[in-house]
Amino acid sequence: MKKTTESSSNYNSLEKMSVSELLTNINKEDKTVPDAIEKVIPAIEKLVNVIVKKMQLGGRLFYMGAGTSGRLGVVDASECPPTYGVPQGLVVGIIAGGDKAIRKAVEFAEDDIEQGWKDLLKFKINTNDVVIGIAASGSTPYVIGALEYCNKHGIITACIVCNKGSNVAKATKYKIEVVVGPEFVTGSTRMKSGTAQKLVLNMISTSVMIKLGRVVGNKMVDMKLSNNKLFDRGTKMVMAELKVSYKKANELLLKFGSVRKAVDSYKIA
Repeated sequence: MKKTTESSSNYNSLEKMSVSELLTNINKEDKTVPDAIEKVIPAIEKLVNVIVKKMQLGGRLFYMGAGTSGRLGVVDASECPPTYGVPQGLVVGIIAGGDKAIRKAVEFAEDDIEQGWKDLLKFKINTNDVVIGIAASGSTPYVIGALEYCNKHGIITACIVCNKGSNVAKATKYKIEVVVGPEFVTGSTRMKSGTAQKLVLNMISTSVMIKLGRVVGNKMVDMKLSNNKLFDRGTKMVMAELKVSYKKANELLLKFGSVRKAVDSYKIA
């Protein structure tokens, strides 16, 4: 089966284009990605609802992938604790080849069909968890093997892929197939495919965290105050909610350690 992600670019003689032409044409292609995602919002919705239910039972969310796909999963997972104040390990990103593969490609790591399941076992994977395989091509053995083992053990499986009818999709219950078409540079799936995967991951984790009560109004009330910028943001959030001075809001934030706790404690008092 011919993969859309490997189809020849709609553009040719790229080396003869001016920088302006290159940038304009890349941007033109990038604009098509949200439209492709819009078509699969119902599939994303079903998956989000399942993840929320599983997390309410004490489950976790796992992202699995290789190369760019794996890195995108790691990025999304790593941003959940500071953004929403959830525990480390609630959302986990696993990349073929281990953490060293985040910075440097590990040769043939994605071709090991057994290693993905072995990596999941290190986290004591169980039936309350959800595993999402991320693979632009939809053919990564590392991901397929892990998903198939999950299915055998009654663990919910899903995927984010950029080809229709892929082997990764066949190994999952919840399929998100975002077909973005040929890449600007033929086969360079870090481009449109990677953008699509990043956007879908944003949608999933953000929606899940909102439904778990980690956002009030439109504010990240549980964010970790890990730097001066975030402390200033948190102070202004407390100011706006309680109608107090910057100094008072700052004092409350210092005392209670989070926007939610500062606001709740002040209201109770």
